[in-house]
Amino acid sequence: MVAWVVLTSLNSLRFRFWGSKLWSLYLHSKCFIHHFFLSPRTRAKKSCGNAGSSEGKGLSMRLQFLQEHAAPFSAFLTDSFGRQHSYLRISLTEKCNLRCRYCMPEEGVSLTPKADLLTTEEILTLARLFVKEGVDKIRLTGGEPLIRPDVVDIVARLHQLEGLRTIGVTTNGINLARLLPSLQQAGLSAVNVSLDTLVPAKFEFIVRRKGFHKVMEGIHKAIELGYKPVKVNCVVMRGLNEDELLDFVALTEGLPLDVRFIEYMPFDGNKWNFKKMVSYKEMLDAIRQRWPGLEKLPEEDSSTAKAFKIPGFQGQISFITSMSEHFCGTCNRLRITADGNLKVCLFGNSEVSLRDHLRAGASEEELLRIIGVAVGRKKRQHAGMFNIAQMKNRPMILIGVLLMLQDSPPASWSTLSWDPLHVRNPGAKQCLSDQMATLWKRHSVPMALPLSQQCLGSGSPQRHYSSYPDPDTHPKCLSTGSRAPDVPSGPGPTSDQLTHVDSAGRATMVDVGGKPETERVAVASAMVLLGPKAFKLVQQNQLKKGDALVVAQLAGVQAAKLTSQLIPLCHHVALSHVQVHLELDSTRHAVLIQVSCRARGPTGVEMEALTSAAMAALTVYDMCKAVSRDIVVTEVKLISKTGGQRGDFHRT
Repeated sequence: MVAWVVLTSLNSLRFRFWGSKLWSLYLHSKCFIHHFFLSPRTRAKKSCGNAGSSEGKGLSMRLQFLQEHAAPFSAFLTDSFGRQHSYLRISLTEKCNLRCRYCMPEEGVSLTPKADLLTTEEILTLARLFVKEGVDKIRLTGGEPLIRPDVVDIVARLHQLEGLRTIGVTTNGINLARLLPSLQQAGLSAVNVSLDTLVPAKFEFIVRRKGFHKVMEGIHKAIELGYKPVKVNCVVMRGLNEDELLDFVALTEGLPLDVRFIEYMPFDGNKWNFKKMVSYKEMLDAIRQRWPGLEKLPEEDSSTAKAFKIPGFQGQISFITSMSEHFCGTCNRLRITADGNLKVCLFGNSEVSLRDHLRAGASEEELLRIIGVAVGRKKRQHAGMFNIAQMKNRPMILIGVLLMLQDSPPASWSTLSWDPLHVRNPGAKQCLSDQMATLWKRHSVPMALPLSQQCLGSGSPQRHYSSYPDPDTHPKCLSTGSRAPDVPSGPGPTSDQLTHVDSAGRATMVDVGGKPETERVAVASAMVLLGPKAFKLVQQNQLKKGDALVVAQLAGVQAAKLTSQLIPLCHHVALSHVQVHLELDSTRHAVLIQVSCRARGPTGVEMEALTSAAMAALTVYDMCKAVSRDIVVTEVKLISKTGGQRGDFHRT
């Protein structure tokens, strides 16, 4: 107790002593007190195995007392508001095996050179220092921490640190099922899996990779190995996945999950928009309408989550309310980035490089002083959601936090009528057909990238999308003054008879088995006249349903691939390329659509191009119909086709 009183007094004097000779006295006094009063803690560990020794029992009781009361806590990790930082998050890597469009800025991120990243020994040195000063929980993050080759070894060596009670990991789940048995044996005690959707097609759209089933397998493996609860982090964003709230809650009925709904937070490059954020209270109201018996659970000290449970359910749900109801007053978290910078606040842009001081040969006391200065400058609370959105901060992937969100993908995604975790979903769902779901899962959805504005006139900022990944190779933009292609134009030879009916006038499919395979290309276009009101909302991306141009672009790509299922007598064509380009025309308040399809085969792809253009136009109509019914879909037409037996066609 004497040690506790002396060190508590020193803690309270710490900020008055800063930079003076008394600070040196403080350091030496602290080391003396630790040695004189607390060294029995080490002796107790050696003696507690002797059950017959009263001295061993006494030391064991003393050890238990010290562990339970964790006193005194380090002055270096206590800020000027009395918050004790006992939780450290360490990013093991900036790399990831997914390419989430909500994680990286559109222009990508510059990864830190390997030589500038923390080595394994540097990670362990810093972890040892923080644990010695009172950190009792470490969470490993990324990037994706489970792609680091020595992650199991890192966990095993962290597990050896005296005083460290919890080692957790936040992962995207792709490698979890494979590595978790080894990680558990090494000492991993907590698992968080980031998952923002239960719809496989939407998952592939979000992460630009397959892997939904691997994530589910990882969650099941964690449950099987006894992790309870397995935490599932779900960032909720309007226009993306707020319609899946009840589906996520339903998972907790039969599984020991803690589904944590996270308010969408701003980071550098993620295009945060207040209207995309779904607040905690809005989510809670929606869930309570379905389950009015939802009960609030007691909150733990320093908890970031507001926890609730539905009576009779195995698991629970939580809300992380960083934006609408911050929890800065009880924050106990510090972060070390993969390149060795200490961040005392997730939303702050101030960092200090521990790596540089470590490599310059700084002593333990010097490192502690640097850490103490950074922690001492931590502010009472973050700047608020609107101010944070204007601040310069790292992109999320370079900090090592949860999955955040960028642009709204299709607002018209339907929830598939299957239960990935084998839990009965009591909520009503809209379903895609099994055939459509299979096709969505089989084909990766292309990335939507904005094109340059070189083809647009003056006026308000324009928005346009193309499914083609290289903006320098897109076709000429559509405009009222665009000139015809520099190739011979005019219709090629046509048949005098309909080819899709037999001699009796019955519908029949053309036999293309004897035709030669050639490179086929077709270009089609369409136009949607929106009117001023709807056009302005599309231009500013303010539609309640989401981003009309992104959704229409995706609908056009998918329609091209499904043409043979929509047009009865069309042959199935294995398309090698589909490009859907949408552009806003402010003079006519219109969306201009141009589609190009390519394949090598015995039949043309003009129907694929026309179907794609028409479906993209209809999708724009659907996205805007709540605003105005005075919308006209027009000018659906073939622009050109090449590669057929009847010759090429180019509309003048």
